[in-house]
Amino acid sequence: MKNRNHSLIFGIVHWAIAICIIIILITIFLRLNWMNKNHLAGIIQNYLSTTNQSLTQDQLIQLAKQIRKPMWNWHIYIGYVLVGLFSIRLFLPLFGTMKFKNPFNKELNFKEKFRFWIYIVFYIGIILSLTTGMIIELGPKDIKKPIESIHVLSNYYLIGFIVLHLVGLLLSKLSTKKGSIIEK
Repeated sequence: MKNRNHSLIFGIVHWAIAICIIIILITIFLRLNWMNKNHLAGIIQNYLSTTNQSLTQDQLIQLAKQIRKPMWNWHIYIGYVLVGLFSIRLFLPLFGTMKFKNPFNKELNFKEKFRFWIYIVFYIGIILSLTTGMIIELGPKDIKKPIESIHVLSNYYLIGFIVLHLVGLLLSKLSTKKGSIIEK
């Protein structure tokens, strides 16, 4: 496969998407760990017990949710930014930048086909994640719970994709090829 120079706009969009995904993963990690509502409720309860005050478990959970809300808002705001960036990425081929290739092309070798299929899975996964996230935020509240389940499940591809992407970049850097490490 030939190394190609990629447009500045593609590089900017690529890295902006990468940074957004990292921020979103950090907010998920914080919400599941240090900022977990039950963990925060326990910290609040421990503090209140030293002051001879108490709250019910429901009150503690509600207070914990309010404490972590500003952090979780970043998840939502970055999700909106990611929708915009990903939309730009999907429309770049219409302007002659970073054309999508056909993974069924018989002229492609196994490595190229594998890479293209990984990206197809990534694009489907991110479209599902972004769509379900938008439905959670802007859609009817009566379908929020089942959509949240789909949203959570649709994000599990990210870790695998990131690992494969980083391994591919490392292998590209270690190979004898010179030039851009971005090969599509």
